[in-house]
Amino acid sequence: MSGKSFHVQPGGALTGEVRVPGDKSISHRAIMFAALARGTSRISGFLESADCLATLNAFGAMGLTHGMQQDARVIEGLGMHGLHAPEAALDLGNSGTSMRLLSGIMAGQAFDSVLAGDASLSRRPMKRVIDPLREMGARIEGRDGGRAPLSISGGAALAGIDYTPPVASAQIKSCVLLAGLYANGTTRVREPGVSRDHTERMLGAFGVELERDRDSVALRGGQWLTATDVAVPADLSSAAFFMVGATIAPNSDITLRGVGINATRRGVIDILRAMGADITLIDERDQAGEPAADIRVRSAALHGIEIGAAEVELAIDECPAIFIAAACARGTTRVTGAAELRVKECDRIAVMAEGLARLGVECSEVEDGLTIVGRPGATSFSGGGIASHEDHRIAMSFAMAALRAAAPIVIDDCDYVDTSFPGFVDLAASAGLAIESRTDE
Repeated sequence: MSGKSFHVQPGGALTGEVRVPGDKSISHRAIMFAALARGTSRISGFLESADCLATLNAFGAMGLTHGMQQDARVIEGLGMHGLHAPEAALDLGNSGTSMRLLSGIMAGQAFDSVLAGDASLSRRPMKRVIDPLREMGARIEGRDGGRAPLSISGGAALAGIDYTPPVASAQIKSCVLLAGLYANGTTRVREPGVSRDHTERMLGAFGVELERDRDSVALRGGQWLTATDVAVPADLSSAAFFMVGATIAPNSDITLRGVGINATRRGVIDILRAMGADITLIDERDQAGEPAADIRVRSAALHGIEIGAAEVELAIDECPAIFIAAACARGTTRVTGAAELRVKECDRIAVMAEGLARLGVECSEVEDGLTIVGRPGATSFSGGGIASHEDHRIAMSFAMAALRAAAPIVIDDCDYVDTSFPGFVDLAASAGLAIESRTDE
């Protein structure tokens, strides 16, 4: 068996203008909603990653017709009830977003379906979507009390519910709302905290009427989606690696073009600024119903801060990169309220702590977070080998650590980087990171 590893030489700076790939969360939803809409939708800026292609291929297996036209994905919508029964289980690879959102859609279909994925996805918790779907009347079963594959029986009569999930989660919220489109009555989700609102924004763009207030969102069942064009902004989660890299590497000055800065996503910007980062938003604008801007980042001296649950909610996916920044800061950074990191592609708290310690950084785990003692000198990290545990965000975060390392960093099991950021190595190298991808036999 072969595997991809990143070999990163120490030092360097990030400079120039960069456009990272399209937003993964928005790309997933654009495919799903265009497939359920009546008419033809064009999706530009679509993230051609393994995760998003898993969503596209799943709908293709249910009869969706799609093609390319001038760098845009063209989707011929099937309507809310136009999907066909797939011939086999829908293979969603490593994509938790695909599985959780699709489970809500499939709960409303007339045919049976099975949602499956790779070994990593099969370990992640799905009970959090199974429970509300069952409350709505869906017939859905998981393995081992709530793991993939998920088996969903068609023809269930769904009823709207008033639901408060145990954690603030855009995936849970979206799953319930999508099932609510097929339910009788009104479905309302009341959130215990802030989560991404891409589903609400995009459903509105596709013509769905929603009722939104400070901490809840509701919709009536039986509504139709109408095709529309979607211009996907660049992914802030992908931009975060370059933001951290440019901040920690001396003499860096990089501009990231057309990045989504949705208020429910931009926690990484606010956290890095609170640590002392030099980040400027340029030409703020609306793009496909989402706020976007060019982001200029210059190197800066950082200091440790306290990062609590309210901040983590808006930066959960960017936490591994933030941990790298904290390791370069003067003083101590304490992160709490981040227990959700333990049930991502891997236990990101444990794996980041392991990797940081291996590179000479003093850190300690708590149940819901990490305490990191920064090393603000010229080299914050020693070199060495890092186990990514097949987690794309772990791999890319430690790649950026090499900018402040004393010796090369080698990161194993990097194949999964393509799930969210195809072309990462080439783009990072063009910006100034001395990175090389090797395939090991």
